[in-house]
Amino acid sequence: MKNRIKEFRAKFNFTQEDLAKKVGVRRETIVFLEKGKYNPSLKLAHSVAKALKTTINELFEMD
Repeated sequence: MKNRIKEFRAKFNFTQEDLAKKVGVRRETIVFLEKGKYNPSLKLAHSVAKALKTTINELFEMD
């Protein structure tokens, strides 16, 4: 699964740590998400999208 987390995070000038705190996960989780090495739960995907003021569909692209 491809994602645009890093791109959206840059728009808000958030570090990985900033985003992790906003969604209640560890920074490593954000690292794995950005690298496509972790598929988030629907709840986490929603939280990340909400924190980045976008939709799940805009943030995540199915292969």
